[in-house]
Amino acid sequence: MSKGEVLWLLCTSSYKNTKILKGHYSIMNVLQDKPFHIITPLKESPALSKLAGTEVLMKLENVQPMGSFKIRGIGHYCQELSKKGYTRIICSSGGNAGLAAAYACKKLGISVTIVVPECTARNVVQKLQDLGADVVVTGKVWDEANVHAHLLAEAPGSVYISPFDHPLLWEGHSSLISELKDSLGYQKPGALVVSVGGGGLLSGLAEGMSKVGWSDVPIIAMETDGAHCLNAAIQAGKQVTLPDITSIAKCLGAKTVCERALEYARERKVISLTVDDREVVLAIERFLDDELLLVEPACGASLAAVYSGHIQRLQQEGKLAKPLGLLIMIVCGGSAISLSQLQDFKSQFGIN
Repeated sequence: MSKGEVLWLLCTSSYKNTKILKGHYSIMNVLQDKPFHIITPLKESPALSKLAGTEVLMKLENVQPMGSFKIRGIGHYCQELSKKGYTRIICSSGGNAGLAAAYACKKLGISVTIVVPECTARNVVQKLQDLGADVVVTGKVWDEANVHAHLLAEAPGSVYISPFDHPLLWEGHSSLISELKDSLGYQKPGALVVSVGGGGLLSGLAEGMSKVGWSDVPIIAMETDGAHCLNAAIQAGKQVTLPDITSIAKCLGAKTVCERALEYARERKVISLTVDDREVVLAIERFLDDELLLVEPACGASLAAVYSGHIQRLQQEGKLAKPLGLLIMIVCGGSAISLSQLQDFKSQFGIN
């Protein structure tokens, strides 16, 4: 029963039925407050630890509902908008944010339209439709789909949500740090590794780290060449817009990083690194062998920090402490991957 149906019945039912339906409305109030994300495992990786030369703990966001960290921020954002009475949410997405929004809106009983670019995998579009979302496919890259999403949000009762650029998103993502703090207690990480797309997760992590006293912990921000909007902005000293997204990591495919992420990159010890697509594919395959977990290229960018030897290189250059202590790998997950897609990527880059 949707929120609209409940309200209509409350207005038209007898007193007896109204008391019953108030129970339904109370349940909906609970749905507006209870987080949709789960507390994810924090698991040691012997394979990654051996390669990095320090203990690596994986925060497994790939086991979240819909397969990625996105449900933390998007779920929180949708709940807050539902409380304000919006009846339709419009979300532009490269895939994962849309899945999180569709999942949250289904739970909340409100309508949702997801606008995705033409490069979005067909299985992702099908998943969105299976969740009851209206799906609009338009534009070569996410930025173009985003323009159309803003137009759709002009309809009465509709509201646009960004997949990465809003304080409510960052607040939701910051819950990941709260969980890490609860798990580690007084032990502080030596560094965190995270993939960066539009900068939403980076902003949420930095916000959460401020709350728990970890502002001095380095963040290694990983991007792929061809989807490196943060790295390009740091190099230029200001926000820049990439001419195009040429990486296979389409879910990292924002051409401009959000301003808050760039501010954190200036204020904190954020080490921005880029890797090429071939490194990403190799990292995905090795991670599958080591941990029996399949993740998408956007997540593979973070894993390449270890598999390609960047952690030890940063230590040799004096940019990371030696010994480092705990290295937290944010396994952000992602649904835009399958064994057949991995095989296609391997063939594309001549990997046997």
